[in-house]
Amino acid sequence: MIYLMCLFLFCIGVYCILVKRNIIKIIVGIGIVEYAINLFFILVGYRLRGRAPILAQDQVIQNMVDPLPQALVLTAIVIGLAVTALIVAIAIRLYERYGTFDVTKIRRLRG
Repeated sequence: MIYLMCLFLFCIGVYCILVKRNIIKIIVGIGIVEYAINLFFILVGYRLRGRAPILAQDQVIQNMVDPLPQALVLTAIVIGLAVTALIVAIAIRLYERYGTFDVTKIRRLRG
């Protein structure tokens, strides 16, 4: 059921990217897609009643969560933040030049 919610969240983000014509709404859609993918990666590594993957000398390896998706998500968060900052900077420059966030008006003003 939780995987279906990830898919639903992903579909909402893709809808925002493909249908909306406002650059700010497209940026929000990209953020929603990133969060949906990160949530999916975390859910892949989850185990019911799992323990943190920290071992001591007297512990037996039993029912530990997978640390690889956690590391991938931490990396993806940092990369996603940098990409979002770049996209916002580009959107600000487009607004300064054309005076609008509407993609259709920006296409008409090309020339």
